Amino acid sequence: MGSDLPGQALQAIPDALQETVKTGWNSLMAIEEPGWQDWFHERIGQVAQALARSDFLHEQLVRHPDILLPLRDNGVLDQPWCPGEIREAWAHDSPSIETEEQLNAALRHFRRRWMFRTVWRDLLKLADFEETAGAMSELADVCIQGAVDWLYADACREWGTPMGHDPVTGEWSAQQLVVLGMGKLGACELNLSSDIDLIFTFPSGGETEGSRRSIDNQVFFNRLGQRVIRALDQPMADGFVFRVDMRLRPYGQSGSLSLSFDAMETYYQNQGREWERYALIKARVVAGDFNAGGQLMELLHPFIYRRYVDFSAFESLRDMKRLIQREVRRRSLENNIKLGAGGIREIEFIVQAFQLIRGGRDPVLQDRMLRTVLGTLVELELLPESVVEDLDAAYVFLRDTEHALQGIADKQTQTLPEDPEGRSRVALIMGYSDWASFEQELADHRARVNGHFADIIASDEEEEASDSAADSWHDVWIGTLTGNAARDWLSSNGYEEPERSLELLAELRQGRTVSTLQREGRRRLDRFMPMLLEALSGEDAPSLILDRSLALVESVLRRSAYLLLLTENPGALRELVRLCGASPWIADQLAETPLLLDELLNAESLYSPPGKEQLHDDLNQQMLRIPLDDLEQQMETLRHFKKAHVLRVAASELRGTLPLMKVSDYLTWIAETVLDHVVVLAWQNLTQRYGTPTDGQGQHVEPDFAVIGYGKFGGIELGYTSDLDLVFVHDSDPQASTEGTRSIDNAVFYARLGQRVVHILNTQTPSGQLYEVDMRLRPSGNAGLLVSTLDAFQLYQERDAWTWEHQALVRARWVAGSPDSGKRFAGIRRDILCRSRDPESLRREVIDMRRRMRENLASTDPAIFHIKQDPGGIIDIEFMVQYLILAWAHDYPQITEQSDNIRQMESLGEAGVMDPEWAERMREIYIAMRSTIHRRALQRQNSEIDASAFPEERAYIRRCWEAIMGETLDAT
Repeated sequence: MGSDLPGQALQAIPDALQETVKTGWNSLMAIEEPGWQDWFHERIGQVAQALARSDFLHEQLVRHPDILLPLRDNGVLDQPWCPGEIREAWAHDSPSIETEEQLNAALRHFRRRWMFRTVWRDLLKLADFEETAGAMSELADVCIQGAVDWLYADACREWGTPMGHDPVTGEWSAQQLVVLGMGKLGACELNLSSDIDLIFTFPSGGETEGSRRSIDNQVFFNRLGQRVIRALDQPMADGFVFRVDMRLRPYGQSGSLSLSFDAMETYYQNQGREWERYALIKARVVAGDFNAGGQLMELLHPFIYRRYVDFSAFESLRDMKRLIQREVRRRSLENNIKLGAGGIREIEFIVQAFQLIRGGRDPVLQDRMLRTVLGTLVELELLPESVVEDLDAAYVFLRDTEHALQGIADKQTQTLPEDPEGRSRVALIMGYSDWASFEQELADHRARVNGHFADIIASDEEEEASDSAADSWHDVWIGTLTGNAARDWLSSNGYEEPERSLELLAELRQGRTVSTLQREGRRRLDRFMPMLLEALSGEDAPSLILDRSLALVESVLRRSAYLLLLTENPGALRELVRLCGASPWIADQLAETPLLLDELLNAESLYSPPGKEQLHDDLNQQMLRIPLDDLEQQMETLRHFKKAHVLRVAASELRGTLPLMKVSDYLTWIAETVLDHVVVLAWQNLTQRYGTPTDGQGQHVEPDFAVIGYGKFGGIELGYTSDLDLVFVHDSDPQASTEGTRSIDNAVFYARLGQRVVHILNTQTPSGQLYEVDMRLRPSGNAGLLVSTLDAFQLYQERDAWTWEHQALVRARWVAGSPDSGKRFAGIRRDILCRSRDPESLRREVIDMRRRMRENLASTDPAIFHIKQDPGGIIDIEFMVQYLILAWAHDYPQITEQSDNIRQMESLGEAGVMDPEWAERMREIYIAMRSTIHRRALQRQNSEIDASAFPEERAYIRRCWEAIMGETLDAT
């Protein structure tokens, strides 16, 4: 067989690399190991490409053909990496190791073999990025674990076994080393020639047992750690395994090589810095005692992820960004694809910024793998899909380029080559015909990444401009500008009550809370307040809005991260000023629940509340991240969900993008979504405790508990402060019982289920009350059962219910729980409403009920018109509608199909029960009056307005009442 490289094998090789390939081929032909030359000729095209792309591959083939024999003979070069195969291979090789020297040699031979396979597959484009990173990470894991296992056993023979208290059980037991992998190793994204960042730790203090002289556990693990590092890192005749970097451990290079769990927890709680939170995001137990390591990660979790949206991370991330930019300029790193502008670190920064800020609230962001988190950012609507697509494509491209640079010579580098041969190699590996084509694609990716990176936190130029604008208001805030000068300044900038504004600022500045702030909190306040004052100057009534806004400022003084949110996001500050100016009610909501400030970050979603299906999906996604047995966190999340979405509705109404009917629809959908989850939550809680209700034969029954909404809820007319009028029913056999060891009667089960639903809705938590619940409309009112069977409900409505209860039934509907029970309720409602009634007797009862309401609830001041209760108001319209439905449903059952007044009036007109023109006019008046109530609620005002309002409308309603009810309403 000839030794010359055939010409066709060179055709796919760039001219600049052909001599390199020829020289390499000749050296391969000199290998005397049997079978190799045949193998080279069989895959001559691949071999020529390998020689063109990598000195490392060439060198390994020449120097170590004996070590690479298993790769050749088993054909694994053509097979994709399968998770676990490298671990299995080490398990097969390691039993024969008897000395530390043999361990060192075995690790290096093992690394060489699998490294060759990984580089071969990556550079020849037989593997994608995910395979390469996964294989390299598993190789590192296996080598670390192999070194730890053998050296720990050997250390125990020499120094005794370290003993201590188990952190969980408290029992005295043997202690083992725990190795944390950081960075790309922790994320299972290791590159081809990377350092491995490690932290050594152990469960608890104590001493060794079983040797002639005991030593302290920390001394034991420090010595063990030194031996592990030497086994992996030290260059020997067979090379090295992995370069080990221990600088991420507590106290850095000056700290102990290993620390106990208690010492680790104490360090991070008391001295941990923001960049260490950033680093620990990717931390993973890679070797040693995995169970104990899992306990350690639980201990460190609160340090890494705050349970709230952690806006304080903005400031530290901004500082880190500035350091990155300075380092790039100082070290001229523009050709570095990791550290330079638009490089890998900027993508990592973007992703980990969201993880730090929101990972505590959204556990799905706590994944270590960057590309997984990128996808989650789209699902959570934290980044547009187009931005994530840019970042993901750039990340894969840059990581592939990194592998190309490192695979050439097994060298840790991220710097683009400047020599023609190096550039030809990189272009060839990356699949480009020449360097220029590759360089243009790289530049495009980096430009997109750098643009998105700059958008995360204000650039230096933006920051300087912001500081300059704030400085102009600085003297006003700190009080160095006083008297007429301060009043003139505020007045010239639009403040309508400058003296009042200065008084408010002084009260805040001199208050106890501000005077006792720590230095960092005061610095944030002093930076924020000038920006707020300037932002207010562009509004119509700055003094008024300042008064409203300061309640929020005071509520977050001890949680100044919220001030950072507004400082770092001018758009959010603009929305805050706009909303506080438009509605004191919204200002109150933000002050009571500052977490809602998060909603101001995305103006598009703030003014586009989601529909009912999206609400359900959104809540389900949030609840999936919370354990079902964590009722406290479930309740907190429900309250934040409700408040956040109600805020969106209010903001949209104020902007004019939602008409009244839609506002009520959205508020009702929010309540239905919340209530539906509350029922599921309560059901799961009760069935875990008592088992599932059964029928009379002991068979499980499907959940048949239903919630019926009355009043505004049933009528799809909820307002911002409405309570929920609810009735609970079920359709199971009350004499049967639940299955389970703590079996109870079905009747007791459903009573407790209803109590649990009310508890979840009514309870005051740190985030307030979910909804106030009114159960007085249930059969027999407060004296009746909390939960009735549908049979009992029907019997009560047929025999014992008062006329006013049938009036209430007009606006009742199923809102949550079992749809089947809801359908049966709808049938009962229709049958009751369609009963034949004496119109005259009915008319007298309705008039009498309305008269009593006016006597107790109508205003007595002739200068005031109560929109709901006074003659000619909303209640008169509702009573007329209810009377007509009860009087005529027997003849026109279709008028019972709807539960809301608007569509009921339409159906009455369509059926001819009411003159269609009357119905339309009454509908218009009803909407106008309800709109006024909505607007006044947002202004924190009640339903009493000037008596001169709605004169024509009230007169029209009185005429309708006289015509329909046969009674003259008092015009006062």
